[in-house]
Amino acid sequence: MSAEPTFILPAEWEPQDAIWLSWPVSTHIWSDFREEIEPAFAQLAAQFSYFEPVRINADGRAHGKIREHLNRARADLSVIELYDHPTDDVWCRDHGAVFVRDAATGKLAATDWQFNAWGGKFTPYDRDNTAAARMADALGIPCHRSELILEGGAIESNGAGVLLTTEEVLLNPNRNPEWSRSQVEAELRRLFGVREIFWLPRGLDHDDTDGHIDNMTRFIGENAILTAVEPKTMPAGATCQPWLEEARLRLKERFETVLELPLPEPDATWPEPRPASYLNYALVNDAVIVPSFGQPKNDDFARGLLADCFPGRKAVSFDCRLFLEEGGAVHCLSQHQPQMLGV
Repeated sequence: MSAEPTFILPAEWEPQDAIWLSWPVSTHIWSDFREEIEPAFAQLAAQFSYFEPVRINADGRAHGKIREHLNRARADLSVIELYDHPTDDVWCRDHGAVFVRDAATGKLAATDWQFNAWGGKFTPYDRDNTAAARMADALGIPCHRSELILEGGAIESNGAGVLLTTEEVLLNPNRNPEWSRSQVEAELRRLFGVREIFWLPRGLDHDDTDGHIDNMTRFIGENAILTAVEPKTMPAGATCQPWLEEARLRLKERFETVLELPLPEPDATWPEPRPASYLNYALVNDAVIVPSFGQPKNDDFARGLLADCFPGRKAVSFDCRLFLEEGGAVHCLSQHQPQMLGV
């Protein structure tokens, strides 16, 4: 019997073959923003298309209308592919395939984790749970399935064997009540090939995901971290999320470089608090797409810092206020496909 392949989970700054999206076709989730959401999503797809190929999951019956939206958004249609992959919602980072490389050959493979809409918070999610396998099949690559419930936004890789995640998500009884911490770690090592799993207790408050790592702490290098801190406007000594400072101190004990990026200021127009974060940026070839929230000074600071973190990449702001209505930004909306090596 041949040995099971050993995988590498690439860092997001490594070269990519494409970025995947799932089109917002749901009529009930986006019912209050039906006229706005598709043009806004087309603008995001267009922005991605200026830097690399874009692959979109969507019910085939909607493809004609989607192309019209993309054309109006001035997307580069020559690099956009539509796939007849119906989904329930837009959060491709969480329901899409997480791509890995075979450590021996460099060839691409997909990992297919179970998805239950962040602990059963939203239904239906059965079509979302088929997206990963469909993506792998469309690419003609191996697909390795797990029974563990895991969303792509819950993990962050440095590409060199270290994985960041939060206990509040992966050890939450609304995901994997029968799994022990050691069993979860073994499964992450099996399919991601990681040697170290660095756990933080929790993520941002008011987050439907229960605290995804991609809203709070990201790798910007093999031994370098960018992490969220309180907004600059918070009064001295005041705090709304004290665990951000606790996380920063724990990270400093382990990683050589830990940089701070303040969260946007709470917006008085929001009917309830939202998990707005500049950490929810997306890396593509030659660019970093940075969420903005209608706060010019803070938005500009975040864009400038991320430009410094990823020299040689163009830092592009993208207004995420509409998507924040459902709790996410550009990283949540996308899933990168690393470049295949050794072919």
